[in-house]
Amino acid sequence: MAKATRKQALGRGLSALLKDPDNDIKSAEDKGADKVVGNIVELDLEAIEVNPFQPRTSFNEEALKELATSIRELGVIQPITVRKVSFGKYQLVSGERRFRASKLAGLETIPSYIRIANDQESLEMALVENIQREDLDPIEIALSYQRLIDEINLTQEQLSDRVGKNRSTVANYLRLLKLDPIIQTGMRDGFLSMGHGRTLINIEDTGDQLEIYEKIISDGLSVRATEALVKNYKDNNSKSVPKQASAKVPQYIEHGREEIANYFGAKVDVKVAKKGNGRLIIPFSSEEDFKRIQKLIAGAK
Repeated sequence: MAKATRKQALGRGLSALLKDPDNDIKSAEDKGADKVVGNIVELDLEAIEVNPFQPRTSFNEEALKELATSIRELGVIQPITVRKVSFGKYQLVSGERRFRASKLAGLETIPSYIRIANDQESLEMALVENIQREDLDPIEIALSYQRLIDEINLTQEQLSDRVGKNRSTVANYLRLLKLDPIIQTGMRDGFLSMGHGRTLINIEDTGDQLEIYEKIISDGLSVRATEALVKNYKDNNSKSVPKQASAKVPQYIEHGREEIANYFGAKVDVKVAKKGNGRLIIPFSSEEDFKRIQKLIAGAK
């Protein structure tokens, strides 16, 4: 117990050091950096901002409340990791669930490991560390892989080395991003598995993908049953699922779809029937994302 008390006191002492403008640490070479970087420091929650590179976009509210209850009783057992961005300001690298739950629990400070990293290093650290988590859904992992490829300029082979996965595994995740956005959302919400998604990729037409997806949901099809359905579709070169006639998307919709997608910050899906009527689908990834879209719609009235 005495050891834990001493550790907490040390954290508070380092926290005070970080609030001294005369000892502002900007790099690992600065005086006093060795006392802070790599040590556990009690930081004010208000001094920490969420990492914009965080690959995870949805958090289960009920699970957060349960974690908040645990934190009230036991405290934050595993420190979060942050990087210093300016004097008195920090950015999350990992531990956003603990960060959010600590706020819900009413804490003012949180134990933190401090790193000094530039944006690219921070992006790579956040993505690689979060990819290792067991509770990420397949689409979150696929998006993280794609960001590492695009923003760190990695090849699939280099990426497989960084994340410790076979190249074929990385390729299978990346292929999921070819699925219709509605199906991707269904995977994120747990309506179908990665096995379902990998099977649906074999259907090139997104309209057919969606119809088979709807059949999977309505009939509760297993991965094996879905594979048989897709094989039957491909072998017979016919629709195993009845398809409603659709018309070519008019030019005015093609122009407007991009503008709508930019406004809502989401890839919208448009379906048009031969008579000219149709539907516009705006996917969302979480309750928070839904409320964001709701506010945009309300603001446009």
